[in-house]
Amino acid sequence: MSYLLTNASAMTALQNLASTQKNLSTTQSQLSTGLAIQNASDNSSYWSIAKTMDSDNGALEAVGASLKVAGQMVSTFTTAMTQAMSVVNKIKNDLAEAQTSGADLTQIGTDVANQVASLKTIFGGATFNGQNWLDGTTTTANIANAYTNSNGVTGIAIDATTMGTLQMTDSAAGTAGVLNTTQSGGASVTAGLLSITVSTSDTQDTYSGSTRTKGTLSEKLDEVNAVISKMESASATLGSYTQTIEMQQQFISTMQTNLSNGVASLVQADMNQVSTRLQALQTQQQLGVQSLSIANQSSQMILKLFQ
Repeated sequence: MSYLLTNASAMTALQNLASTQKNLSTTQSQLSTGLAIQNASDNSSYWSIAKTMDSDNGALEAVGASLKVAGQMVSTFTTAMTQAMSVVNKIKNDLAEAQTSGADLTQIGTDVANQVASLKTIFGGATFNGQNWLDGTTTTANIANAYTNSNGVTGIAIDATTMGTLQMTDSAAGTAGVLNTTQSGGASVTAGLLSITVSTSDTQDTYSGSTRTKGTLSEKLDEVNAVISKMESASATLGSYTQTIEMQQQFISTMQTNLSNGVASLVQADMNQVSTRLQALQTQQQLGVQSLSIANQSSQMILKLFQ
């Protein structure tokens, strides 16, 4: 049945063509932007989740950058500690040599004094970003190492007083430091490298049969060995911090990858599907135009009835 004022077939064909054009426009937008969900109106739930994950990823990136800085800081302190231990070993060698008969104690004393001065330079110069865990100027520190929405930024609390054996001055009475000679209370420190000297007044060990009486040189050597033990403990602590930082860096990197992949699965378009859909819609568009053209021609048939 044909009507003069209404062409139902043409209207249907036009509606189908308009729908195809809309879908084609959406698909072309996805193809050009790479996003299946560009705004909250596309899918409010997925869009909101993706934005939260993007925000978390940004926070993790900041934490990762902080870990890199922390890694370099601990590396600086570790390098200084390694060099300092080498210097202390030289002092130990000097003290051992000083116990040899005929040793030149004056020359050895000069060398020990130079090594102690080097230690002061090493510990005092081991500063990174205004912090120095080795000379006692920094007592506490915090290294950001993780982030979650529920807990925010968490960190590794560093008690730099655990490096107290390396401080140039001690605040706690009764605690012997590597470099300090006196404590805040004025008490003398037994195992302080700044108090280690060698002079011609030092004595070697003496023996009476199998009985050994320690001279001052042996006592100082014992003090140096005690210092070395403390430095080894501090080095182990720095090593544990290094391992923790490296593990957290790896974890942060994995989390960032997972979040990026999660965002991609939520809002990014599958380009294989989009390209296939585009070709199908282009075909539908061509068929829709032809269908509309055929529908419009049906109204022309009415004129033939009056010929």
